Amino acid sequence: MARPLTANQLARQNRRYQDTGGISQNNRSEGFRPAFIDRATGIVYLSRNPDGSYAPFHRLDGLPPNLIEAKDPNGRVIAVKPTVEAGFERDGRFYSRDEAAAAVGCVK
Repeated sequence: MARPLTANQLARQNRRYQDTGGISQNNRSEGFRPAFIDRATGIVYLSRNPDGSYAPFHRLDGLPPNLIEAKDPNGRVIAVKPTVEAGFERDGRFYSRDEAAAAVGCVK
């Protein structure tokens, strides 16, 4: 059974891709925007802050309620559906972290 996507998993992904175009700070200049895709529906969601503005990095708090699996006692999103994957959007297309890293190449 697949596990929900959590903030801890996002942090691990950032460490894994830290020297590549697979993180926001290394691919922003190439037109990539942090996003999520729900693999069950194919819908892409740009990463947003809780107030609805676009976030410069991956945030679970801005995802719609139908994707949320769990919140902490303060109402902060701590897990989303296992079908949700973090990646990037550019020119209307979703890129996985691997695809974004390959498109940008190593930046360090």
